[in-house]
Amino acid sequence: MPKKNDTLTFEDALGRLEAILESMESGDTPLADLVAKFEEGSNLLKNCQQKLKEAELKIEKLNIKTGEVEPFEDATTET
Repeated sequence: MPKKNDTLTFEDALGRLEAILESMESGDTPLADLVAKFEEGSNLLKNCQQKLKEAELKIEKLNIKTGEVEPFEDATTET
């Protein structure tokens, strides 16, 4: 079953991450809530990083001549 953060768009995840940071920086959040917010923020950050990496790979593999995305070939499998 996918995690809740996996279904968020990059923009939604980034917005939620910014809201968590603002809340944590306010200094009004109890310690128990800070830990939960930190955990959620960490998961959101991983989600955003993964989406950025996927976009980067697509851009790198976009064939300018055909406009098609070429399959990604892992550098370790090349001979």
